[in-house]
Amino acid sequence: MNEDEKKLYNIPIAYRKMENLHIVFWLFKDIAWCMFWKPLGIAMIVPTLSISIVIAWRTRHIVSELCHNLAITVWIMANSFWMCSEFFGVDTQLVFGTVTVKHLAMIPFVTGVLILAYYYLIYKPRHKNQTATL
Repeated sequence: MNEDEKKLYNIPIAYRKMENLHIVFWLFKDIAWCMFWKPLGIAMIVPTLSISIVIAWRTRHIVSELCHNLAITVWIMANSFWMCSEFFGVDTQLVFGTVTVKHLAMIPFVTGVLILAYYYLIYKPRHKNQTATL
């Protein structure tokens, strides 16, 4: 086993509980979306997104964690925008050309991909000796 495999990444129990609760909120948001339960789906955006932001903030000192948590945060933003566009019946409304309101969710989705591309293609190769979780 090399040195990196021996290192541990410890998460305080309070943080882990918050991360687990985050998953519960996220699942309720997506279940509400699937079942078209507008009030619950919209209400679940706030705790799901808020906890995601807190998790990203708390992991800001570990670049690998920060990048992945930021990607999750913008994913939740995209997902929530898409859900709301369907809830309010504007998802198929044209914005310009053949681009619909739902397609605007691609902006945060692509932002997440760019954050991870930066991490894997630029940051990680330049910091090979730095401890990372991924």
